[in-house]
Amino acid sequence: MGRSTPGQVAGAAAVDGGGGGPLRWRSPGAVTATSLQERLHPLSALDWLIVLGLNGAIIAYGLRRARGTATSSEWFLGSRALPWWAVGLSLFATNMDNSEFVSATGTIASEGLHFLSAHTFGGLIGVTIATFVIVPAIYRAGLYTNSEYLEHRFGPGTRVLGALIQIQYRTSVLGLMIWAVHLTLVGVGGLRPELSWALIVSLVVLSGVYTAVGGLRAVVATDVLQSVLVMAGGLAVCIAVWQAVGGWNAMVAQLESLGTTAEGLAPGLAAADLVHVSAFRGRDGTTSPAVIFIAWILISSGWWTVSHTSTQRMMGARSLWDMKMAGVLGVGVSLVILLFTDMLGLFGRAQFPDFARPDEMYPHLISTYLGIGAKGLVVAGVVSAAVSTFDSMGSSMSAVFTRDIYARFISRDRDDAHYLRTGRIATVAILVLGFAYLPLILRAPTMLAAFRSVTSVFVTPLLIVYLVGAVTRTNRRVGMAGLATGGLYGVIGFVDREVVDVSWLPTWLTGQWEAFVWAVAFTAAGCAFAALHPRWRETVGVGTAGVEAAAGDASPPGADDWLAKSSGELGPIRLHPFSERVPLLANPALYTGLLAAISAWLVFGVFW
Repeated sequence: MGRSTPGQVAGAAAVDGGGGGPLRWRSPGAVTATSLQERLHPLSALDWLIVLGLNGAIIAYGLRRARGTATSSEWFLGSRALPWWAVGLSLFATNMDNSEFVSATGTIASEGLHFLSAHTFGGLIGVTIATFVIVPAIYRAGLYTNSEYLEHRFGPGTRVLGALIQIQYRTSVLGLMIWAVHLTLVGVGGLRPELSWALIVSLVVLSGVYTAVGGLRAVVATDVLQSVLVMAGGLAVCIAVWQAVGGWNAMVAQLESLGTTAEGLAPGLAAADLVHVSAFRGRDGTTSPAVIFIAWILISSGWWTVSHTSTQRMMGARSLWDMKMAGVLGVGVSLVILLFTDMLGLFGRAQFPDFARPDEMYPHLISTYLGIGAKGLVVAGVVSAAVSTFDSMGSSMSAVFTRDIYARFISRDRDDAHYLRTGRIATVAILVLGFAYLPLILRAPTMLAAFRSVTSVFVTPLLIVYLVGAVTRTNRRVGMAGLATGGLYGVIGFVDREVVDVSWLPTWLTGQWEAFVWAVAFTAAGCAFAALHPRWRETVGVGTAGVEAAAGDASPPGADDWLAKSSGELGPIRLHPFSERVPLLANPALYTGLLAAISAWLVFGVFW
């Protein structure tokens, strides 16, 4: 796609919602945006009935499915009996939280389509690394969490550090989601801020209840229903905005007419450049598009691999084949919905060139273009996405705390019922932690900028350590050495970016995008040092589960070994559910290749 794509300006569709007929949209006219609350089209009683009715029914279903969960295996991993389609839709619902809609629309309205790299190659490479390399190693070892694998491979110190990193990482995402829900409820629902916060707390509590009672099985059951609602709501707003603006050519022509004068654009970026992946060069204009592309791949890979929110679902699959197919389904459906969501940022900028608050763009589009009924459906999808992620994070992070910190280092050798109770209590505590990140989010130019700044500190180093553990047989010192060097660099970079401007540290070393590449380099250097150290080089890097753990296979450990007791509860491993071999058209690698081709066409052939 060239820089000056021709197009005719088609007037926005003037389908007047007026009093708000069902499932209709309206033309906004000329509006200069300053604040959501200055031009509200609040939800009607019918809209609220749709929002509360649909989500209330799903939560009630979750409470019903929660009954009968009695063991840790059932609570943490759904007894490893979940089919690929359920796991895949659960992955999609968890990936598509409400902050994704809000942050994607706002980021692209301000910085352009570089975010598409995360939704195409980033998601695909991340889920491929997870389902074909790292998670199968954890699955074969018979472990409950991905942090348990760090002890299995590198020792208990690496495990507890990895668990703490995960909790910090996912609760920061939870903060993004909480803020996105607040923006939507205030900007679309017309709620007073204090009422919005009360409703958010209620959602956290309700999702925490059925998650605490039913564990992964209840979470996946509700995620399947929530995924349908998320898809319906997301597509409804995309179709309405597309038709109201007049299509792609009309949008491009409007952007070309704006030049660089529009408010809220990244410095030095013309509005017409928003439709190109390679146009954005960082907020200072000095970062290579290739570095940004690599950074998004690392961010997404960490999302799918380091986060136990994702890997827990994969580990609950009934076979390795189900795990891989679930990953393909989850990332494939996410790609379709996110592609439409990305377009909303472009259409929003074309219609509202002076919109100065990017994170409020998505709620504003809903409020402006959708009439009664349609608006309720979209907000129901946003709330459903929030509840889906609340329960997912509560389930996964409580598993990490209970298995990797509490049961391993605080209270060992207790009965299964005790750990089940602990996991349920930890669920609520984990969800509350998300509120602590709101001050950092409010300081950043966009929600996504806050997330990017935090992710490179520890998550990228942990991703590299997982990869080293899964594909090599290097010694057990490597994990801690890699986390130490990568994490130290990450902390220094974060302090320079967000706390105190250290004048002698150049931007090319600690910049927000460059930090991801350097985090890989410093972590790899620490790993290499430990691997080549003469005193450590000869010690094989596996725990008591045997040398084969590095390749993902666990040999019988000693009877008194803690990890042995853990893995012994999960039963045999299934390669696939078919009677003989996997049919050609059911091969996950086939669909992974197809998604790779589509991603390459979109990023490099259409939008670069």
